[in-house]
Amino acid sequence: MRRREFITALGGATATWPMTARAQQPGRTYGLGILHNQGPQAPQFPPFYDELRRLGFAEGQNLIVDSRGYAARTEQFPAVAAELVKSQVDAILAGGAAASRVAQAATRTIPIFTLTDDMVGQGLAASLARPGGNITGISILATELDGKRQEILMEMLPLARRIAMLADANTAAPGNIQALREAARARGAELVVRLVERPEQIVPEIEEVRRSGSEALNVLASPILYTRRLDIFERTAALRLPAIYQSPEFAEEGGLIGYGPRLTQMFRQLARQLAKVLGGENVSKVPIEQPTAFELAINLQAAKAIGFEVPSSLVLRADKVIE
Repeated sequence: MRRREFITALGGATATWPMTARAQQPGRTYGLGILHNQGPQAPQFPPFYDELRRLGFAEGQNLIVDSRGYAARTEQFPAVAAELVKSQVDAILAGGAAASRVAQAATRTIPIFTLTDDMVGQGLAASLARPGGNITGISILATELDGKRQEILMEMLPLARRIAMLADANTAAPGNIQALREAARARGAELVVRLVERPEQIVPEIEEVRRSGSEALNVLASPILYTRRLDIFERTAALRLPAIYQSPEFAEEGGLIGYGPRLTQMFRQLARQLAKVLGGENVSKVPIEQPTAFELAINLQAAKAIGFEVPSSLVLRADKVIE
């Protein structure tokens, strides 16, 4: 069913591509600024640029990417954003809520495109249907998905009485954390919350998770945590700590379990939104989108490496099993 829904949605989107291409101004070159914790080698960027190329915006031809904001640290965002605005780029691709807030502070006219936990709840936009400002993008239903991943963890370890979550202090919403605490308590478990502000804090916090006696870890969505995902895989494996992540790609790259929308697909959605605006549509009228297809991926190789047996009921429900 997910595959059919995806194909249907993709087919509907392609119907608009010729109109977008025709709306381009002949001979014009468009500038795209980047404000992101991740570098251009991150897996989601090639699909993003592939989609833009399909829509008539090709890097090195009529699209120039200002790359100074790739792999920027959060504290560097304000200076980079100011430089991008001074360069008069036509649009900014911002990675997450922290980058989006900085970009909004730097400009209220240059269109901003982003992928965040909850664009409306985080105060970045007025509404999903009518963002109303100079920002649009993908809002990933983080509260619901974080809760679902916690449920999966507790299904994996039904006798666990202490589980942990690792979150980015720059993006974690207090209301979401409280909801996760209450959901764990309702299942007879305590939730240990570990927050990080900088990448170098991630591994020490994972070690604290294990020292606290937590039996599993829910790694929440965050650009910082995504950037250091390989370090997280390595440390959780060394500590024999079962962990769940924000998308199926994490399991494909070596994590134990990933549940959520595919990041590569969401970046293709961002590319389609960007193409609309470069083609002349007002960014304030481009609706914020939400993912509609969610996948559960389980890496049995990673499970075996830590001596953990994933319940067969969960394996049978998985959309993808890595053996």
